Amino acid sequence: MKKKIINISKEFSAYPAGRYQKDGKFTGEGFRRNLLKKALKKNDAIVIELDGTLGYGSSFLEEAFGGLVREDNFSEDDLSNRLELVGRRKSVIDSIRNYIHNAQVQKNNTDSLDK
Repeated sequence: MKKKIINISKEFSAYPAGRYQKDGKFTGEGFRRNLLKKALKKNDAIVIELDGTLGYGSSFLEEAFGGLVREDNFSEDDLSNRLELVGRRKSVIDSIRNYIHNAQVQKNNTDSLDK
């Protein structure tokens, strides 16, 4: 099993903020597109180390992780099996799981309307 560790503060930024790339240099969209999505395509499992940043805004987390479901067609089940979220702040981990879940519910509802 091929596993990759991504330490957000070291490999991306200690100051992640914003949703879209137009919002700045270290946004959720940038993290998802440039690091997370590529790592998921090349590896069976990803460990996301969340400690070491100044903090996380909801727009960053929702776009980075919810966007995997919404924009990149990963499923909640796939992500729960392949992403290991590591950090001292349980609230951040819970938020990420909620964003992934909510994106899946929204996608399921949209897909059922399209049928």
